[in-house]
Amino acid sequence: MKLWRISQTVNNDYDTYDSAIVAATTEDDAKNMRPNATEFTDEEHHFFSSWCGLKDVEVEYLGNAAKHIKRGVILASYRAG
Repeated sequence: MKLWRISQTVNNDYDTYDSAIVAATTEDDAKNMRPNATEFTDEEHHFFSSWCGLKDVEVEYLGNAAKHIKRGVILASYRAG
């Protein structure tokens, strides 16, 4: 399992996520996660009011996770309004 930072800069209003740290096996796997711990499931419905469209997700590799870490969201940054 690897650690990734997913982020977005297109949806910067209140009550939105700007980034998250996730554990995933690949960059594409990380990109398909959302900070609220749900995932993209439909190519036509990528925009969610608290996140962004799939094409706007930026992914940065951070390193390998400890062996006990499972796939999913570890920490998320939320702009509460």
